[in-house]
Amino acid sequence: MNDFPWLKHYPESVPKEIDCTAFSSVAELFDESVKNFGDAVAYECMGKTMSFNQLNKLSEDFASYLTNVLRLKKGTRVAIQMPNTLQYPVAMFGALRAGMIVVNTNPLYTSSEMKHQFQDSGAELIIIMANFADNLEKILPDIAAKHVIVTEIGDLLGGFKGTIVNLVVKYIKKMVPAFSLPKAVSFKSALAQGANHKFKAVEIALQDTAFLQYTGGTTGVSKGAELSHGNIVANMQQISAWMKPKLKEREEIVVTALPLYHIFALTVNCLAMLKIGAHNLLITNPRDMPAFIKELSKKQFTVFTGVNTLFNGLLNQDAFKALDFSKLKIAVGGGMAVQKATAEKWLAVTGTPLAEGYGLTETSPVASCNPIDGTERNGTIGVPLPNTEMMIIDDEENILPVGERGEICIKGPQVMKGYWHRPKETAEVMMGDWFKSGDIGVMDKDGFTKIVDRKKEMILVSGFNVYPNEVEDVIASYPGVLEVGVIGIPDPKSTERVVAYVVVKDKAITKEHIMTHCHEFLTNYKCPKEVHFTDELPKSNVGKILRRLIKEAHIEKMGK
Repeated sequence: MNDFPWLKHYPESVPKEIDCTAFSSVAELFDESVKNFGDAVAYECMGKTMSFNQLNKLSEDFASYLTNVLRLKKGTRVAIQMPNTLQYPVAMFGALRAGMIVVNTNPLYTSSEMKHQFQDSGAELIIIMANFADNLEKILPDIAAKHVIVTEIGDLLGGFKGTIVNLVVKYIKKMVPAFSLPKAVSFKSALAQGANHKFKAVEIALQDTAFLQYTGGTTGVSKGAELSHGNIVANMQQISAWMKPKLKEREEIVVTALPLYHIFALTVNCLAMLKIGAHNLLITNPRDMPAFIKELSKKQFTVFTGVNTLFNGLLNQDAFKALDFSKLKIAVGGGMAVQKATAEKWLAVTGTPLAEGYGLTETSPVASCNPIDGTERNGTIGVPLPNTEMMIIDDEENILPVGERGEICIKGPQVMKGYWHRPKETAEVMMGDWFKSGDIGVMDKDGFTKIVDRKKEMILVSGFNVYPNEVEDVIASYPGVLEVGVIGIPDPKSTERVVAYVVVKDKAITKEHIMTHCHEFLTNYKCPKEVHFTDELPKSNVGKILRRLIKEAHIEKMGK
């Protein structure tokens, strides 16, 4: 790592090299956290708290059910399909402690998307929230799963409250479509049965697979990134080292609005914060902004993670601006580019910089982050984490000098084992120990990298490259604009033309306003030739704007 420019500008408080093998597995790190923080709150959801000791007992009961009742073996794939509830960490840690492989599944998947993931992973057990079980019923005959566990939102909220929540969700809000899964077992029954047996710890090594974390499928078929215990432990250690200068054991309250089944919240919120005994505030439905903000008003939160659309949405709520941010130490954005306008507004409202980090499912996920010591650089993804290297290459895989645009490559202990049962696809993204991200970036002389765009979403206008992020940043800075997605559409005169889809708060904004604004800040070929207003933009499960779907809808609408 001696030749890389970021070493001269590395945060003084963070070691460049750390021991990424200090724990033999996620399970061992979990045991250490329980030992250190037993009586402290580990998770809170809908007003119900769960201590580290309680999480230890419940996850052990669940692990016992898997091994003693279902007789599942080490390496069995266990799919978990639920939003942020207390059941998630119980099921996830239980499966990992039993030596099994967790297959995180988006609850909002259609039955066909579920079918692909369950078939591809070979999951033998599916743990699913009742709200989505009707989709499972449709595909159950076509998948290999032998066992199903169904849970309801209120199952771990306790006594009367849990019962009421389940009744309201099912009968008043009618959020649970009818389903028939006769052989399914309830989550509470599984815990009770597991408690009747003694759990015997399973030997787990760093090279053993912990997660099959499926990519979002934004390009091609969704693939399972095989993440080992070593990958996850390394990233937990790296993140902890990066945040350590500002965070103290037992003192932090972390807002977890991003879903735990997504790699960002899974590793950063659910796992890395476990190591310091942080209190995780789980938000089940962050799209209900008034309820979300009401939850925030009850806590003096210290850490906030999210994506640009989440931050942007909150900043457009007067109730959010009125919150007490005096205890907020760190705010980190990832998953998509943090727009300059959002970062500036966040700082103005909260008084805390919004540090942009970077990573991918294939890197467990964090590869780089802006320093949190006041030397962050707005608009960049910061510098690599400890034990991590980054470089920029051209299409021929030659290393490019500082300042030139090319594909970002990452090397470190957090890089995946490969795509599950897909050696060809794995070979396409690996260059020895280096992972080719598919993202286009520029590294400056100090080692700070700026994401220019996804390689496959670059727009070619008359031989010039146009990067949607750059155009989106300009449009997002116009007063009254809420969200924007920029795409390239085939054009016989210029190869492609730039098209913008915009969501506005101020309905008085016109296409001419947007175009005039763009021409003020962008060269002509980068400016959109079309501006369309829409009520909402298609997003992934974590709120990432999906340009692919915008493009598909545009082509279908225009008939060309």
